[in-house]
Amino acid sequence: MALEFKVRSLGGDLKRFVGLITDREHAIKKAPEKDVDPVFAINENAKLLHPDYQKMVIQDIIEHKGADSKTFVFKKADGSKAAYFRAGQYVSVLLKIGSSLVTRPYSICSSPAEALEGIVKITVRNVKDGYAAPYMLENFKVGDEVCISGPEGTFYYEPLRDAGHVIALAGGSGITPFLSMANAIREGTEDFCLTILFGSRTEENILFKKELDEIASQCSKVKVVHVLSDEKKDGCETGFINADLIRKYAPEGGYSIFMCGPEAMYRFAQKEIEKLQIEPRFVRRELLGVTKNVASLPDYPAECAGKTYTVKVVIGEQEQVIDGKAEETILTAIERAGIPAPARCRSGECGWCRSKLVSGTVYIPAENDTGRRYVDKERGYIHPCASFPTSDVVIEVPGSYMQ
Repeated sequence: MALEFKVRSLGGDLKRFVGLITDREHAIKKAPEKDVDPVFAINENAKLLHPDYQKMVIQDIIEHKGADSKTFVFKKADGSKAAYFRAGQYVSVLLKIGSSLVTRPYSICSSPAEALEGIVKITVRNVKDGYAAPYMLENFKVGDEVCISGPEGTFYYEPLRDAGHVIALAGGSGITPFLSMANAIREGTEDFCLTILFGSRTEENILFKKELDEIASQCSKVKVVHVLSDEKKDGCETGFINADLIRKYAPEGGYSIFMCGPEAMYRFAQKEIEKLQIEPRFVRRELLGVTKNVASLPDYPAECAGKTYTVKVVIGEQEQVIDGKAEETILTAIERAGIPAPARCRSGECGWCRSKLVSGTVYIPAENDTGRRYVDKERGYIHPCASFPTSDVVIEVPGSYMQ
């Protein structure tokens, strides 16, 4: 079969293109000289959806006695809408504790619809030897003003990436993003099936039990299975969330696994998930946080353990020399010194604290180095929230994002 081609000269098109340039120049010369309104609707919408920070007031505090936790209900201080978010995202809370300026990320446990009313809720659970959590639980009171970031993170359902059925593995306060997802599914904001395997020590320790069971009874797409490690109760599974338990409640066909909980749960669950032979792209987890006992990692330089180094922090034209312990992150040292530096995820993933390592050496756990770009590794940029000093260091840090 013969093919016929028609070739058209581009001369006419080029002539018209040159003419457009001439017409534009004439239009510019004829335009009146006046100030242009610098406000563009698209920029204003971007500020609403992705604010650097949000000024909030604590409207209510809900105590969860059995779970040793409190839910803080934030309301926009000016009465406007809060930044809209995807169920599963988090906000970073700015805290002034003594002379230290610190940030802590917390998953949003309220539904996206509540943001339209100016409301954002987070739940804080008491942590043994914690710093920020005990402070918030003991000092926050109704009426206090609090500064939080806009919504962050990618721990939300994406139909182009995730299976239509999600098996959620939750432990302790790790239930919060899944509570937000369950509410969003019930309200129609999200459209997928969600089975939550929620691990707690005892029935008394179950966080949001009433709310979760109520959602499950009202929405067929949400199922909640309580798993108790320390006691047996009718209607609850006993033990730990393992491969057999996931198989028991998994649907026929493909599914995704979402995880959120303490570090110990991640390490146990990861080994169990490997037994299921699921494609890695269908396994997602919320921010791990930086390894607590970094000196226990096999590749950590043992000769650095217990040492203290100097950290020279450069922000613009200002410089300050502080102490940095080998077994704490550089960000922790910066915050303890009261230096306002940017941070959000505190897990080495988001890149907000990206800084230039001018001199010196650092140790970065491999599991916390997945968010650093290849070119940054080549050019000496690090994430202080996941970097531990192994010598005296000089670091150039960008200015604070929330003040």
